[in-house]
Amino acid sequence: MTEASKSEGKTNGLARHLPLILIAIVAVVGALTLRDYITFDTLAENREELLALRDAHYLLMALGFVVIYVAIVAFSLPGAAVASVTGGFLFGLWTGTALNVIAATIGATAIFLAARAGLGRTLAARMHASEGTLGRIKKGLAEHEISVLFMMRLVPAVPFFVANLLPALVGVKLRNFLLTTGLGIIPGALVFTSIGVGLGEVFDRGERPDLSLLWAPQVIGPILGLAALSALPIVIKTLRGKKELD
Repeated sequence: MTEASKSEGKTNGLARHLPLILIAIVAVVGALTLRDYITFDTLAENREELLALRDAHYLLMALGFVVIYVAIVAFSLPGAAVASVTGGFLFGLWTGTALNVIAATIGATAIFLAARAGLGRTLAARMHASEGTLGRIKKGLAEHEISVLFMMRLVPAVPFFVANLLPALVGVKLRNFLLTTGLGIIPGALVFTSIGVGLGEVFDRGERPDLSLLWAPQVIGPILGLAALSALPIVIKTLRGKKELD
C-alpha cells in the first residue's frame, strides 16, 4: 500500500468519526450552558408568548418545535423531558404525542447513524469476524434484534441515549431501529404529553409538573407488560432449545 493510500485511509477513517465527535462536543457544551435555560421555570415564564405564537402561526410553531426537539435528542442536550411535556402543553395530547414521537425518532436516528458510521462500523466488523463471546453476542442479537430493541425502548431504566448508541455499536439494521424506536417510545410519549396537557393549571397553582407519574403502578405496569411481551419470542426460543437438548 502506498503512502498516499495510507494517508487517504486515515483521512476517511477520521471523517467517519467526525459526526459522533461533533455530537459529543455539542452535548458537553450544552450540558454546561443550557441546563438552567431549558426548564419548566422558563416555560412558565414564557407560556403566554408561546401560546400566542402557536395561535398565530400554528404550522410554523409545530415545525419549530420539532426542529428544536430533534436537536435536543440528536445532541443529547438537557431538557428532553421538558420538551416532551411542552408538546402536550402547546399542541394537545394527540398532536403533541405525534410531534414528540416524530422528533424523538428523527433525533435518535441521527445519533444512531453517526455512531454506526464511526465506532459502530469498527466494532460490528470485529463482532462479525469473532468466533468467541463477541461472535455469540452478535449472533444472538441478530436472531432477536427486534425483541431486544423493543425491550430497550420500553424499559424506563434504560437511558434514551444508551438505547440510541448501543444498537449502532453492535450493528443492528436501520429499518429495525426505526421501527422499534418509532413504536417503542409511544407509551412514554403519551405519558409525558398527557402531563403537558394539564400544565396550564399546574402553573396557575404555582407548582411544577410531577414527572414521577411515569413510575406510578397504573402507568409503569402496562409499559413493563409490553416489555415482557416483547421478550416472549426470546423466552420461547430458549425453552425450545433446552427441550431439543434434552
